[in-house]
Amino acid sequence: MINERKPLNAATIKAMKSEDRDLSDIEENEGLRVSCGSSGAKTFFYRYKSPITIKLCQIKIGRFPSTSLADARVKLQALKVIRQDGRCPASEQKQSKKDKIITEQKLSSRMTVTDVVELYLSRYIEDRIMDGRLIQGARKKKGQNETRRTLYGDAVKVLGDRYAEEITRKDIVNMVMSIVERGSNVQAGNVLREFTAAYEYSIGLEKFSDEFANPALLAKNSLRQAKVRLTSKKGTRVLSDKELAKLLSWLPSSAFTQTQKRILRFTLWTGCRTGEICSAEWNDIDLSKGVWHLKATKTDVERYVQLPQQAVDFLKQLKLETGRYLFPSIKTGLPIQQKAITEQAWLMRRDERMIDIEHWVPHDLRRTVRTGLSRLRCPSEVAEAVLGHARSGIEGTYDLHKYESGCKEWLQIWADHMDLLL
Repeated sequence: MINERKPLNAATIKAMKSEDRDLSDIEENEGLRVSCGSSGAKTFFYRYKSPITIKLCQIKIGRFPSTSLADARVKLQALKVIRQDGRCPASEQKQSKKDKIITEQKLSSRMTVTDVVELYLSRYIEDRIMDGRLIQGARKKKGQNETRRTLYGDAVKVLGDRYAEEITRKDIVNMVMSIVERGSNVQAGNVLREFTAAYEYSIGLEKFSDEFANPALLAKNSLRQAKVRLTSKKGTRVLSDKELAKLLSWLPSSAFTQTQKRILRFTLWTGCRTGEICSAEWNDIDLSKGVWHLKATKTDVERYVQLPQQAVDFLKQLKLETGRYLFPSIKTGLPIQQKAITEQAWLMRRDERMIDIEHWVPHDLRRTVRTGLSRLRCPSEVAEAVLGHARSGIEGTYDLHKYESGCKEWLQIWADHMDLLL
């Protein structure tokens, strides 16, 4: 007597016991099987002969009853289409799992913008210890600090938490333009240059796929085509005596912070760069001689800045208030950043709190000192020495005189002149 095979049904599956044999579906659902494990769990499988290996294979479809019989039959038909196409569903499922694991591993190792910046700084720009010995970075210490400040102040601040491979050209263009809009064209160029180099460094270490294009480089090309200026124009702004008198009267009540006001006034007394003044330390000041030993300069040539009596009197009072640095940040105790003065000036213009004279920037004060000395008939070589400009050509090679006594004399004349303006 031949047993009649019947299609599977939900009641039969539900009644299965662990000791029962696997049940098979029939007709168009041939190959669908359901088995009952020792715990009583029923599982659907598709059993078939692989078109590739010609061996018997089995692939799990789902567990009953979360996967209903109807759902199992639908999934079975999809798997049969794959087999009829000459492919093996079980092999493809295994490969899909492998691909998923590889993808997850890649995702877990994806670099954020902060990771890209840190790799560039710690492995290339900055000094580092390797195998117990010091490896010099690509920049001097001052340059290392400046590069870190440049990248963290804007690039990391805006994009740091995002995946580096997802950053677009437009993202970087928007970041750069936000810097330009606050009046810091040079800073915008510096950020873009260092950000481009950071990406290039990671690309060189094969941290991205071969198809990856440096978004900072693409942004750089876009900004060049749009003729966005990321460099400073050659400065020509000089404050007249009338404007200088107005500035000196306005400065004490201005919206600059107390420290920023002091730096601007010290700039007018010495003709030094605001960046040099920001980082000044008391160890380099000799109040008895009225001299500031300026070690960190833009030209890497240290010099002795002669201080007029007004500056000396000011420093004697200031020494009672500050610690290691002349002009520290109230929050950190470290020197304030030069860009903070420029940014504050930009905010004051935006809020219509700036002095009512032609547009000026802090560096214009240094040019005003130089022009003012000439107007007072200071000898050119002394005026140039006041600013610390290196002489060029044969004169710079053979005339090594520092003109220090002349600098002290004329800076005093200049300080007295500013007092008279008030």
